[in-house]
Amino acid sequence: MSFNWQEAINSSCVYEVAVVSPLEEAVPLSQRFGVPVYLKREDLQPVFSFKIRGAYQKLASIPAEQRAKGVIAASAGNHAQGVAYGARSMGIPATIVMPKTAPDIKVNAVRRMGATVELVGSTYDEAYHHAHELAIAQQLVFLHPFDDRQVMIGQGTVAKELVAQLPLVDVVFVPVGGGGLLGGMAAYLHAVSPHTRLIGVEPDDAACMTAALRAGQLVDLEEVGIFVDGVAVKRAGALPFEMAKAHVHDMVTVTTDEVCAAIKDIFEVTRVACEPAGALALAGLKKMVPTLSQPATNAVAILSGANLNFDRLQHIAERAALGEGREMMMLVQIPEKPGSFRAFCRQLGPHAITEFNYRYQQDEHAMVLVGIEVPWGARPRLLEQLHAHGYEAIDISHDEMAKVHLRHMMGGRAHLPDERLLHVEFPERPGALLRFLTKLGGEWSITLFHYRNHGADYGRVLLGLSVPISAWPTVCQRLNEVGYPWRDHTHAGWKGMLCS
Repeated sequence: MSFNWQEAINSSCVYEVAVVSPLEEAVPLSQRFGVPVYLKREDLQPVFSFKIRGAYQKLASIPAEQRAKGVIAASAGNHAQGVAYGARSMGIPATIVMPKTAPDIKVNAVRRMGATVELVGSTYDEAYHHAHELAIAQQLVFLHPFDDRQVMIGQGTVAKELVAQLPLVDVVFVPVGGGGLLGGMAAYLHAVSPHTRLIGVEPDDAACMTAALRAGQLVDLEEVGIFVDGVAVKRAGALPFEMAKAHVHDMVTVTTDEVCAAIKDIFEVTRVACEPAGALALAGLKKMVPTLSQPATNAVAILSGANLNFDRLQHIAERAALGEGREMMMLVQIPEKPGSFRAFCRQLGPHAITEFNYRYQQDEHAMVLVGIEVPWGARPRLLEQLHAHGYEAIDISHDEMAKVHLRHMMGGRAHLPDERLLHVEFPERPGALLRFLTKLGGEWSITLFHYRNHGADYGRVLLGLSVPISAWPTVCQRLNEVGYPWRDHTHAGWKGMLCS
């Protein structure tokens, strides 16, 4: 007799600790895509993640005599918190093995809930193998985060709620790591809402379920990216894989930039900064909905978690504009002579500059890294225009190494004895830089320029000018005439690192 998933999920005990998460329309996204877009707010669970459902369901299924010995789990963070929370509520000793790369906010939360934490390896898989060895050695029940029927039953309650909240669910996007949430939801939706299309979403550097479905069998990825740490899994679960083969309609992979853009979308709708895995489903929805062969009548993304390390916010903010396709990053070669910087800015036209990095290199040509707000359709035309005016320019918007490293490496020592380093505040509006350069004049070479738009009213710029002592009063006069606040940092302690 086949297992009755619908009955098991309907009778789940998860609501002893979990809440029925709300389903909220993301109105700005609905307007953008012309179809109602909803977010299933699993970030509002007691541990800020859906993982509490599967963890508690599994804990409740363990015989009382075994609970007394304790349990052990391996997790990158959210399953760990679910296990720790559930174990504490039941009085069960719990040990959690987490990768050393797990965000501090998740590690600290698990410890606060009374579980013992061991940090092992750099990926979930390394933590998993260590936890499995401890479970055998200490005769503990191992709580698998996804490849377990009871865990999938718990996660399947997300689908149970969704059908009650939106009876005619058309298409649902689900984040996928090992596949427990995908498998549990697939089991329930197949039974009660077979018309619903279920689409799994994975990061393009950790797409183990996508690889398995293409191969027709489970496969091990050689390595996985850890930015979307909540789903950084090398091998999908066997049970979720079988469910996905039977009932999942499609899979889609997304980039880091697309995930960051989805985090920004969620923040603008909910004012919540969700974690990368939490925004994964929405990133897939945004990528997939416009391309569906059968247009959606409504679309749902599971917002799976909000356990975000604060120090990731800067990286996310920088990458979100690229993920939205609103920012173009270019490397451009310009002549190393006075006035060439200003001439190049004129060629950029009315486009807002989001970033500018340049350092004098004592050569005939200089390299600048520039970020520009420009629509996708206008990019080829802008590049053609630059090429027509003799500039060597390449679009590096999709170059991961450039986005992570190169943008921070346009520096070095130039050995210029007459260099002045200035801090200037530019108003954040198109044309501000060109106005500054025009007012300043072209008599003095710009030796360093670093600027990044951070969304404030004023952009902060570190500017280097090659100015003889005799000309300094004239420069000061022109800077004052421009009217932008500025300060001379030539004799600051760090100046020697750039200029000595």
